[in-house]
Amino acid sequence: MDRLAGRHALIIEDEILIALEVESLLYDFGFESCDIVDNPADAVKSALAHRPDLVTADLRILGGTGVEAVAAITEKLGPVPHIYVTGNADMLTGKTAAPVVDKPLTRRALAEACDRACAA
Repeated sequence: MDRLAGRHALIIEDEILIALEVESLLYDFGFESCDIVDNPADAVKSALAHRPDLVTADLRILGGTGVEAVAAITEKLGPVPHIYVTGNADMLTGKTAAPVVDKPLTRRALAEACDRACAA
């Protein structure tokens, strides 16, 4: 987890309690800062304002999907490590190489997904 120290994360999540839980865990893992947004347009604005070292995205968010948000960010910034944190993991089966963390999330599952995404 030391390689995550000092990094910035973008959390794309429309359920604030889950967003705050992810944020708290990312700080525990050594991230220095996090931004929280709940829709694809704000995700792109946030990523352009402060390039994230990791993006966590829920599948279903306000005004679209986390997949759309990640696609829009990578279109503008190039590859960015990302993971999906969702209660609809089955909807991503075979559609992404990114790590997928099923809700309700656990510290261990999120930690392993962050390690996989940031090591790639």
